[in-house]
Amino acid sequence: MLELEEARRRILATLEPLPVESVPLSAAPGRVLAETIDSPIDLPAFDNSAVDGYAVHAADVSAARADGPVALRLAGQVAAGDSFPGPLAPATCVRLFNGSALPAGADAVVMQEDTRTDSASPDQVLFFEAAKPWDHVRLRGEDVKHGTVLVHAGERATAGRIGLLAATGLREVKARRRPILGLLATGSELVEPGNSLPQGKLYESNRQALAPLIAQSGGLPHLFPLVADTLAATKQALIPAFTECDALVTTGGVSVGELDFVKQAFEEVGGVLNFWKVAVKPGKPFVFGRCREKLLFGLPGNPVSAMVTFLLLVRPALWRWQGATHVDPPTRFCLLAEPLRNLGDRRHFMRVRIDANGEARSSGAQASHMLRSLASADGLVDVPPDTTLPSGKLVQVIPFDD
Repeated sequence: MLELEEARRRILATLEPLPVESVPLSAAPGRVLAETIDSPIDLPAFDNSAVDGYAVHAADVSAARADGPVALRLAGQVAAGDSFPGPLAPATCVRLFNGSALPAGADAVVMQEDTRTDSASPDQVLFFEAAKPWDHVRLRGEDVKHGTVLVHAGERATAGRIGLLAATGLREVKARRRPILGLLATGSELVEPGNSLPQGKLYESNRQALAPLIAQSGGLPHLFPLVADTLAATKQALIPAFTECDALVTTGGVSVGELDFVKQAFEEVGGVLNFWKVAVKPGKPFVFGRCREKLLFGLPGNPVSAMVTFLLLVRPALWRWQGATHVDPPTRFCLLAEPLRNLGDRRHFMRVRIDANGEARSSGAQASHMLRSLASADGLVDVPPDTTLPSGKLVQVIPFDD
């Protein structure tokens, strides 16, 4: 039985980044960037006003005060997107708006609130506040200089990064192809939701729960029909799934029962098992293997076990496959509002919910079939074997939503 970190290391060691493709920025959110991009322009691209007001030579209004205004001649107006023809002459000003280009020669902007105009003298503006050079001016390149690295290869395209790339005029990026992951649930007791439920049967929920996690991790989920607990049916399901997908995520059929056929079927269709069993709770009977260039992630059938092993082992693999630099499960720090106790001999990834104060507590019963406490949880806390984490302890929570 492998420790979690060794299991993750073995999985990641088998992966090579997927091919690169060009992606429009509109389709890039969440994708892993395959290139380091330098800025083709300065940001801002020109000196501009940070406020509505007037462009001036700071020296012309250095003596201005509330009880002693300075008058300057109004030489024109520049709306955002326009420019002033020629340099600003001494003792003159130009009306600007937020984002307006600063006229050549001007070195400050005085806010509109510190000025006054009179309809009787429309070509004159009174200034009641002195200005220092570069007051209220956004300088060219103060945010990003031409040639500065905007994003690095291996980073994900977040909303902020996409906005930055768009602001420099880029329309598309290079990203790793999204892997297609088949979802296959085994179990003769399973019934598709929406159908009648005979005695002794269960509605299948793992594929529906895992599909959004795959999508959040950059993958493309593909759901296959339910598979009965026979060797022939399992083999028959594996062959087309491996043909159509880059990897297959199965749930159920990976333990030691007489009706657990995933491992045997996988080997009989040409797969090679890398390992089976990981020292975590829930989720010990986890299978990883390769069938030629395709991968198998065999998850336990219990819903909580399936989700926990996906977060700990499959999600990092999906990010690495797409070329991500950082693939370890993300965490956030929280204080425990109550003790968390693990009396077992394996690490227990316990479900917790986080309240408005940032404190974490158990989301309910921790049995691996308990969906209500899973639905109420915000993430997982890693509790070592034979350990009680006391109330008030600062812990790391692995969130369900990455």
